[in-house]
Amino acid sequence: MPSLLQKRWHGYQTVWMFLLQLLLVIFVSFYNWILGLVALCLVGVLAYFMLQAERRFRKELVKYVTDLTYRIKRVEGEAIGRLPFGILLFSDDRVVEWHNHYVAGVFGKDTVVGQPLPELLPSLPFPARDKKDIKPGKHTIEVVAGGRYYELSVDHEERLIYFHDITELALLRERYENERVALGIILLDNLDEAAQGMDDQQRTALIARVAQAITEWAKQYRIYLRRLSSERYLMILNQRSLNELEQSRFVILDEVREMTADLKVPMTLSIGLAFGTERFSELGELAQSSLDMALGRGGDQAAVKAGQRLSFYGGKTGAVEKRTRVRARVIAHALRDLMQESDRVIIMGHRMPDLDVIGASIGVMKAADMYKVEAHIVLDESNPGIERLMERIRQEEPLMRRFISPEQALGMMTPHTLLVVVDTHKGSITMEPRLVDAARRVVVVDHHRRGEEFINDAVLVYLEPYASSACELVTELLQYIHEKVELSPLEATTLLAGITIDTKHFALHTGSRTFEAAGFLRRMGADTALVQRVLKEDLQEYIAKADIIKHARMIHNHIALAVTEENRKIPQLLIAQVADTLLNMTNVLASFVISERPDGLIGISARSLGSMNVQVVMERLGGGGHLTNAAVQLEGTQAEAEQRLLAVLDEIEKEEGLFE
Repeated sequence: MPSLLQKRWHGYQTVWMFLLQLLLVIFVSFYNWILGLVALCLVGVLAYFMLQAERRFRKELVKYVTDLTYRIKRVEGEAIGRLPFGILLFSDDRVVEWHNHYVAGVFGKDTVVGQPLPELLPSLPFPARDKKDIKPGKHTIEVVAGGRYYELSVDHEERLIYFHDITELALLRERYENERVALGIILLDNLDEAAQGMDDQQRTALIARVAQAITEWAKQYRIYLRRLSSERYLMILNQRSLNELEQSRFVILDEVREMTADLKVPMTLSIGLAFGTERFSELGELAQSSLDMALGRGGDQAAVKAGQRLSFYGGKTGAVEKRTRVRARVIAHALRDLMQESDRVIIMGHRMPDLDVIGASIGVMKAADMYKVEAHIVLDESNPGIERLMERIRQEEPLMRRFISPEQALGMMTPHTLLVVVDTHKGSITMEPRLVDAARRVVVVDHHRRGEEFINDAVLVYLEPYASSACELVTELLQYIHEKVELSPLEATTLLAGITIDTKHFALHTGSRTFEAAGFLRRMGADTALVQRVLKEDLQEYIAKADIIKHARMIHNHIALAVTEENRKIPQLLIAQVADTLLNMTNVLASFVISERPDGLIGISARSLGSMNVQVVMERLGGGGHLTNAAVQLEGTQAEAEQRLLAVLDEIEKEEGLFE
């Protein structure tokens, strides 16, 4: 404390001192008025000097406080200007009003006062200008300026921004992320088929040529590669290399396929990669799961599992038909054992069932009948696609009684009931998802490429993307599930109808085993004339299809796109039929049809002849399906759906090209 404050006489003691002096003067005046007068004069002189001293004190105090305030403000301004972090004030119009020297250094300018803040920090979020929309509080965001990382704390109420340099932390975090370990497995998924007919020397030369290409690719992307067998490799890499692989779209898939294009069956790879966990045991399980996913989708592609994200790359070619029936025999025997251990079998397909669902369901039901196991087929309601077949089935009362509603199926479900799901592997699109949740044991028989959603707790999975239809798979199972297979003509016809509809009358997705299955069904008494009657088109439907087709236009040279008129609701089956019809047009390799469905959703049906993977297109929109047959249902308007589809097509064309 300054000495002038310590010497100051102040407070009540001064007042009491003068009162005491006045009392003494009065007391002295009683005895001698002259002496009292002199004493009063002395008191007055003392009071005068005291007042003068007080004035000097106040003057010096004001001067001291003023000087101190000036010094404090000067030091404060200097300190704020030299703070190791930035301070910026902006106006209601988002224009910079003031900032310290630190902020000027951030932007590399002498001053940014007067500049619009959105131009300086375009990534900084701002509330709406309407004050009703402004939400109070502080927000934090990271920005990069001048090659350095800054954390910005924004107070919209005070219109204040703090800048904190976090470059070292950001670089350390980035380094940590880039160096995290990823694990992968490479599989030559069709080595036996590609090397069929080769002698040992030719097979070894083929494997060596492919191995050399994989090794050079691994060196290019800094991947540690370890060969586990003639057809399997282990990859260890970091996040940085994984990012580069994803940016390159896994070019090794195309390189291996092209370098073996001279073979009768080109060699293809499947890659499963996992990232996002610190435990190597879990990484290994995820990598194998990703590889299974890639194989389940037909092979010739890479599946990357990073946390909750699952991405697919490649998949431009169709699945190669397997030349051995060993798997079909093993699955048939396993299904037989499961049926014999069950009290009943319930068979179910996807919503809006087609002929493939009905045929496959009847085939599985027939397998259960061979072992005297009670079996029922779940059918919610009929639809135009199966109505003609159901009319014929209704004439066979014993067969018709086997069809039950979802509610009846739920009532029959017991812990020993076996649920067989056909023609889909997604529980959410089955006819009754509650049955999947309630069943203790589930068997999946499907021919679609595996999607991200899957019935993971299934006890038996027979998923073969190379197959033309679920009916083809069930027909093969029937040949191995019992020594003496007996099918009625109607039962054989329903299976043949399912194969016929999914192969577009044996024009697409057919292999040698497709015709072998059809031949077996024909020997069992399948009526091809009945199949044709079931597949006949209604005249009004044909006219409706023609009306939609006239709105079609060509995009990307070989893609037909048809968008129906607004406010016209078209059934999903008719949308799919139009897409199939467009494939028959000259120079059309793929087709897309967009229309509003009766339920208010916007349906998109996609078809291709195999040179374009429409499943990838539909998956980016939230749907799925097969390489040549896929669909999606969207909310919104037809115009919005069309714009989204065109954007996805442009994106794929820019990344890797639409056609093989």
